[in-house]
Amino acid sequence: MAFSIDEQLDILMRGAEYGDEQIYEHMREELKERLELSAKTGKPLRVYCGYDPTSPDLHLGHTVTMRKLRQFQDFGHQAIFVIGTYTALIGDPSDKDKARPRPDKEKVFENARTYTEQAFRILNPERTEVRYNGDWLSELDFESIIELASNFTVQQFLARDNFTKRYSSGDPIWLHEFFYSLMQGYDAVALEADVQLGATEQLFNIMAGRKLQESFGQLPQIAITTPILVGTDGHIRMSKSIGNYIGISEPPETMYGKSMSIPDEAMINYANLVTRWSPKKIKELEKSIETGTTHPMEIKKQLAWEIVDIFYGSEAADNAAAHFERVHQQRELPKDMPVFKLSDPMRLIDLIYEAKMAPSKSQARRLIQQGGVRLDDEVIKDIDAVVEPKEQILQVGKRRFLQIQS
Repeated sequence: MAFSIDEQLDILMRGAEYGDEQIYEHMREELKERLELSAKTGKPLRVYCGYDPTSPDLHLGHTVTMRKLRQFQDFGHQAIFVIGTYTALIGDPSDKDKARPRPDKEKVFENARTYTEQAFRILNPERTEVRYNGDWLSELDFESIIELASNFTVQQFLARDNFTKRYSSGDPIWLHEFFYSLMQGYDAVALEADVQLGATEQLFNIMAGRKLQESFGQLPQIAITTPILVGTDGHIRMSKSIGNYIGISEPPETMYGKSMSIPDEAMINYANLVTRWSPKKIKELEKSIETGTTHPMEIKKQLAWEIVDIFYGSEAADNAAAHFERVHQQRELPKDMPVFKLSDPMRLIDLIYEAKMAPSKSQARRLIQQGGVRLDDEVIKDIDAVVEPKEQILQVGKRRFLQIQS
């Protein structure tokens, strides 16, 4: 099906937010001109988004811009998936009220190895250019960095909301944090980008790229920024370090279960940002929630099914839904529980940790104290409890089960 330029524009700008109507209109008009030029010359637009490998797994929050990249691909344009092996070493301060801890270089590169495979679950490999920004940023000498920095004032950086708050409260703002925008801006120059995608807090960095492109004699890239996806807590942006994330490589049952834990008030945020639903369907669902004609649980089931279907297909989504119904609503046990052989009595805390049902013994202790651990459906709150070697079922949290055998 062929789409007109105006139809493409409506799809590509859907969900874009800038906090300023004039910026929206300006970017929309620039994108229309660039799309028309592309159609006339037959030259695809170069559209990119960068992802700093601060953790080994991509989550649903990353897919908001990845799905926008895929839209450009479907219209015949070139997507550039940039893995920020160099910018990750600085740490993006855009959405932080304090400096990010600087990650270990080896850890960054280890994390980066998994990103491409995960990205191709959404992107078309044939129209994707995978690049590592360390390839060009590591080549910059000090004179080049001075030249980049000469395009900006300190006041421009301090006017950013998070820096303003830190400066007013006397919290430290480290000099290397200013470098992040320069480095991301130079990415646009190195890639000769036509369009850059990012979350709304990335607007300053993307605009820095436009400024640097102009100084290098390039056409400035169009900025398309989208709202952040809140985590499963419904308030803070999705983040693996916080633990409120849904990983795109997690098993279908886990993905479905986590989606069902999203607070009711966050459902429309997810519907808008991570589903394939039309704006019309989302508005109808929103109205049905407001009027009470549809129970939020039913909408949440549709949302969870859609999320699993995107990554695993309809059969896996059906199975995940049935699994959730069986385990969480009918209180039946899952059929595929892992088995733990226990030959001698073991402290419950040690068992939870050894069975990898908690990342640490301290976390296992907290789960017990919070009433999140059951043994044969009995809540265990004694942190000194000992598990005997016999047939029994250990449940940690809502979704993790373990069959203990002697």
